[in-house]
Parts: sequence; C-alpha cells; structure tokens
Amino acid sequence: MTLIEGKDLTLGYEGQGIISSLSFSVGEGDYLCIVGENGSGKSTFVKTVLGLVEPLRGDIIYSGGLRRNAIGYLPQVSGIQRDFPSSVMEVTLSGCLGRHRRLFGYSSAEKQRALSILGSLGMGDRISASFQELSGGQQQRTLLARALMATEKLLFLDEPSAGLDPRTSSELYSILRDLNASGITIMMVTHDIHPALNDARTILHLSHGRYFFGPKEAYFASDMGKEFLKEAGHDK
Repeated sequence: MTLIEGKDLTLGYEGQGIISSLSFSVGEGDYLCIVGENGSGKSTFVKTVLGLVEPLRGDIIYSGGLRRNAIGYLPQVSGIQRDFPSSVMEVTLSGCLGRHRRLFGYSSAEKQRALSILGSLGMGDRISASFQELSGGQQQRTLLARALMATEKLLFLDEPSAGLDPRTSSELYSILRDLNASGITIMMVTHDIHPALNDARTILHLSHGRYFFGPKEAYFASDMGKEFLKEAGHDK
C-alpha cells in the first residue's frame, strides 16, 4: 500500500527549481534512504514532503490512511535546541500536539502511549529527568519518542546520527531496524553509508540535475550508486 507518492515534481523556492521531473513512491513498511551531495535539494525535499514548502510543479499524494500532519519527524541535531529545561516525558508528549484536539493538557491515553514508547526505547526510568541533562544518545531517543507520538505509520528522519559517536549511532540504527520490522515505514536523509547498505530497501539519490529512485540493489549497480560507494570508501 502506497503512503506517499510524488508525481513529476519540480521543487524549489520563489519560482527557482532545484529538483525537476522527480517521481517517487513510499510504500507501507518501506525503508527509504535519501542521499546526495550538499546543495542537491535534500532539505527542500524534506520540507516539501512535510508540507512546509509547496512544489513548484507536480503533486505529492498522501494515501493509505497517512495524513501529512501525522508524519513523525526527527530533524537534524543542528536544528534542535538541546538545552530546554523540559522533562523527558514533557518532550515526548509534545510530539502529539499537532494531532490531539484537547485545549488543556494531554489525555490519559496519550500519557500511557508516551510511557509505552519511552519504555520500548529504554527510557522508561528517565521520564522525570531533565532533557538538558541527558547524554546525546538519550536525547536522541527522547526526540525519537516524540516523533513516534506523532505517527503510527511513518517516521521521517533527517541525518539522525549526526553528532553521535559510532556506538550510539549503531544503537540508533538497531532501534530503527526494529521499528521498521514492527511495521513503521522509515524515510531517512543520511550521509552515512551504513543504513543505506545494511537496512534500506529503496534509495533516492538526489544530485545536481539528475536523480535515482529505485531498489537498493539496482542503485548500487548503477553509476550513481558506484560513485556514492567510492566517495564513502566502499568501492570494490
């Protein structure tokens, strides 16, 4: 079942296209890695999928029960304020602000769901801890919990391992692998070769004036895939 489909898209700002003639689809249970050089349009793609920027041409269609405001989004570390004095529970609950309709506070069901998600991410004993006092890995798990509060279908992550040490990055990828196996669809912008090689089913490579979209195996057999492997030091 298709969740998101882009048809003949031109993406950009103020009438200036960055990506043109782009078509893609994300199916239920997919694991899509989005790669590409700096300035190739990855940030524009993210903002367009999230509805923050309208495409200059073409359409993005949300289906399969997915609404645009029900995508769980984990932004880049550089775009997150790490020192706000909220508790882990408060940060996690803030993920459902875009969906719930209560004027004051959170429902008991939302609180129970937050506790369940935090427990599954190994943060159940830290719910009262101050977010700013957590380690980088614990902060990322809390932010992941917040993103999961916003969705039951699709997570969209933008460079989730940036700033994390290799061990913490590996733990994060393991969590995402388990979430994907449980039925959560994953879309991830990344410079890291490892999730693309190990976990992705589908690759979208944005480059200047061209793109590749298709199965991982076809990508790594393509010229663009071989270039990506070579730049990452994995060429054979």
